[in-house]
Amino acid sequence: MKRYGLWRYLLILFVLGLGIVYSLPNLYAPDPAVQISYTSSSQTADEFLAQRVTDIVKNEDFDAKIQLENDYVLVRTDTYQNQLKLKELLSSELINDVVIALNLAPTTPKWLVDIGANPMKLGLDLRGGVHFLMQVDTETALRNRQDGTLQDLRIRFREENIRYNQASVEEDSSIFLKFNNLLAKEKAEEFIIDNYAQFNFPLNSNVENSIQLYLSEAEIEQIESDAIDQNLTTLRNRVNELGVSEPIVQRQGKKRIVVQLPGIQDTAAAKNILGKTATLEFHLEAQMDTPRSRKTSYPYRNGIGAPAFLQDSIILGGDQVATAQASFDENGLPQVNITLDGEGGSKMHRATRGNIGKRLGVLFVEQKTKTIYERDESGQQVPVQQSYEVKEIISLATIRAALGTTFRITGLDSPSESSELALLLRAGALAAPMTFVEERTVGPSLGADNIKAGVFSMQLGLFLVLSFILFYYRVFGVAASLALTFNIVLLVAIMSTLSATLTLPGIAGIVLTVGMAVDANVLIFSRIREELNRGRAPLDAIDAGYNRAFLTIWDANVTTLIVAVILLSYGTGPVKGFAITLSIGIITSMFTAIMGTRAFVNLIYGSKKNLEGLSI
Repeated sequence: MKRYGLWRYLLILFVLGLGIVYSLPNLYAPDPAVQISYTSSSQTADEFLAQRVTDIVKNEDFDAKIQLENDYVLVRTDTYQNQLKLKELLSSELINDVVIALNLAPTTPKWLVDIGANPMKLGLDLRGGVHFLMQVDTETALRNRQDGTLQDLRIRFREENIRYNQASVEEDSSIFLKFNNLLAKEKAEEFIIDNYAQFNFPLNSNVENSIQLYLSEAEIEQIESDAIDQNLTTLRNRVNELGVSEPIVQRQGKKRIVVQLPGIQDTAAAKNILGKTATLEFHLEAQMDTPRSRKTSYPYRNGIGAPAFLQDSIILGGDQVATAQASFDENGLPQVNITLDGEGGSKMHRATRGNIGKRLGVLFVEQKTKTIYERDESGQQVPVQQSYEVKEIISLATIRAALGTTFRITGLDSPSESSELALLLRAGALAAPMTFVEERTVGPSLGADNIKAGVFSMQLGLFLVLSFILFYYRVFGVAASLALTFNIVLLVAIMSTLSATLTLPGIAGIVLTVGMAVDANVLIFSRIREELNRGRAPLDAIDAGYNRAFLTIWDANVTTLIVAVILLSYGTGPVKGFAITLSIGIITSMFTAIMGTRAFVNLIYGSKKNLEGLSI
């Protein structure tokens, strides 16, 4: 029998040691927590906010631990019921100036965190994720489309020399046009029929020499569908920017989107990024002779200057931004470098080449929500989410030359704000604002049945397999049982290190891995028994069993691994969770079933020269 070299034992001990250390964090359950941060990215949590939270918690006699982190306040609780009660309490007391989100705060010891050992992330069906249900305001998307059409109509009317007195978008999202005379009205009517097929036949208004334009039902449905699709794409991009593993972003019903973020830790930041309808609009400054109906006064961001009037017509919006990167200007102040797409660059060039010397305003547009409390039919105060729009001037600079596809935005407060703005622009603008209609953390209190079923299936499968192996293969069964335990430790350690998310289908993958690991040992042990029956000496039979079973084990595992990789590449959600654990389990089982068991068998039998039989 070939001797096992010292380096192999040392390698196995080293890998086993790493596996134990990096699987240890999974023994420390996270605390249910509530995370509080300011809504503005330019503000970071401070002692004042921590003291406000402390006073609220003390007054209600909650058993909670309050921590001031880098940019948020974290309140740890002992139960998930207290977590939900605490969130409701803080939401009612700290209404509009903060973001309050549910969280699962890790309890991993610092020495493990310092070496990069973190607990394995669990999917929403087990524990440790956030579920958002978001309502899309398609009415705003419809109005935004009509605003854009109205701007286009004004330009085309000037080109066609069609005179009009009034052009506006009404409350019902129709476009109202009033003309100087009947001839101008008839000319406009003919032009609209030829060039704007999305409208029903222009209807005569009650007002003389006017037209009321209504979108067709098919066009309205298409606009709403496009808004949902664009929001889905934008949310997926933003989730990717957040670095969430195995997220779920999908449509639910006609106007709602579900977002699930398994294993996310900074839920407040996620909620802030996902919910923001932040984008930019570029407007020329209104001149003194601009009619009051065509200009609006906007405040400067954070009140750094007096309000200024901008023209209502939009040169272009954030949806035509190709790339955006945060950086610093020559004075060390934060800025965002922007590159427009081809169409956006052309619009910017046309708008600025004839307005050199005038000022161009950059408007930051953000959709926010606030909580107000109204009385229901029973007289109880109930929280109601109310959305509102904030428009503020970031910069108002003189145009020195015609602008093209690249320029920069300055006037930002902090590097974090420039990074956030760049992220939102890079991920794309939301086509319509959204409000959070549901938010929850799925923990053991909600996923207890799944957790129990998954753990029980693993325990039962492991017990039955180990019992059979120990009874049927005796000493070799002990080797297989140790290797099987070693395999599970390694699998958990690798998943923790890779920040992989474990789901209920993932547990099924682990159970399957247990069976496959034992299957490899069964092939080896059966081969050893065959060699013994052929009359080989015990030590020679061990060598032959491992050597000749290796190719069979290799072929079986490689073919299964190919399928697992395909599932991992093309699968989503539960399928991907199953594929991850299966892929890792195949690799670890090859190591433990071959090297692990052989090292143990060599320790038992390797030094026995005159061995007459094997306990197999």
